[in-house]
Amino acid sequence: MAPKRPKGAGAFPKAVEPPAPGKPDPDALYAALDLGTNSCRMLIAQPKGSQFHVVDSFSKSVQLGAGLEASGKLSRASMWRTVQALRICRKKLQKHNVTRMRLVATEACRRAENSREFIRMVKRETGLSLEIIEAEEEARLAVISCAPLVSKKTEQLLVVDIGGGSTELVWIDISKVPKIERPLAIMRLSRGFSQAESPFPAAKVVDWISVPLGVATLRDQFDDVEDDAGRFALMSCSFEEKLADFSPYNATQAREGFQIIGTSGTVTTVAASHLGLKRYDRNKVDGLRMTSDQIDAVIRDYLSLGPLGRRADPRIGKDRHALIMSGAAILQALLRIWPTDRLSVADRGLREGLLYAQMSADGVLEDGPF
Repeated sequence: MAPKRPKGAGAFPKAVEPPAPGKPDPDALYAALDLGTNSCRMLIAQPKGSQFHVVDSFSKSVQLGAGLEASGKLSRASMWRTVQALRICRKKLQKHNVTRMRLVATEACRRAENSREFIRMVKRETGLSLEIIEAEEEARLAVISCAPLVSKKTEQLLVVDIGGGSTELVWIDISKVPKIERPLAIMRLSRGFSQAESPFPAAKVVDWISVPLGVATLRDQFDDVEDDAGRFALMSCSFEEKLADFSPYNATQAREGFQIIGTSGTVTTVAASHLGLKRYDRNKVDGLRMTSDQIDAVIRDYLSLGPLGRRADPRIGKDRHALIMSGAAILQALLRIWPTDRLSVADRGLREGLLYAQMSADGVLEDGPF
């Protein structure tokens, strides 16, 4: 049964959702907006075969969760910064006449005491209807966006989505699935991590966890520690402690047949640094495979640079330098527990998962992934 149409998918900018249309137009544009703890990102895309073609995008650091760790609330300044970014998104939606969209908010809005007030403020000031999604749906959407990167040799898969306010980990057993069908089996997880019996070879979710620490919240937690290397070590150990309830935590995992897919600005920045890119190139980064040793070498280089050196390093970028070490601390903790020769870098995530899910539900993907 096809999933229900999301609440945020009504026509823009009317406040009342119109009657459901007839057969969807395969040329229609779709939008997906991801409002996280640190960034606001949007993609506008058109179905193209079994994939989609991006026609417009938006990304801005809004720091919605600034001060949330201490106060438990979104600050007025953070909310207004975010509203300004959302106004730009609204203009892009109007420009392209987008009628199918899903606009979601994640960890910062899940945690903030005043998130409902913020959602009403966004609606009043921009006309956009934001939807706060649960951690499991966020994890599912990240997983399906990464399915094309699953190796046919993989039997155990760990998908890691390092966000600004939280980090989602999903451990998937695909050893019983024929090699050629493994990416498709991952796509079917869009229906839920706990699935009924199916005639198809199924991917089994061994466990999943949403750790309430991301690059922004972990940095804020140890902001008072002056020593750079000491702060990094504390952040990494603190994150590892949060994994104690994750069932594969104590599992001995051989490198053969094991793959980690990492999706986040942290992972793509580490990849760009490994490649020595002074100008980011998604085509070179998305799908790149790195070993634990290569990632460790990049992190040691970051530590040797120190805060001033990282700020001036063109491989890291001005928007990422303040957050890269907290993200690297999370990455190091994961690789300390599960070293791998196949960490696949994914320049994709929640937005792409939202687009796949909408297009699949509307039946506009040829030989679609679901």
